[in-house]
Amino acid sequence: MKTAAIPAVRVPPELRQAAEELLAEGETLSGFVEDAVRRNVEYRRAQAAFIERGLASRDKARASGRYVAAATVLGKLDRHLKIARKKSASAK
Repeated sequence: MKTAAIPAVRVPPELRQAAEELLAEGETLSGFVEDAVRRNVEYRRAQAAFIERGLASRDKARASGRYVAAATVLGKLDRHLKIARKKSASAK
């Protein structure tokens, strides 16, 4: 497969310098930018899929008339958080 170029991006010299200072050994600025673009593409795909699932869930709830109260959901999340915090504290 043939590769394609991403347009050059103009940034302040300070930003370029900061990026160059953070490069891993052997890493190029081009590789750093490619990685940043790749990660952002994946993040946005995941975000779009999350929103799509949420909207589908909303539509299903509307169609069925079955909803879960916000207090119930928050209560379950709170219990999960407490359990995770206990596990984290005991692992230290």
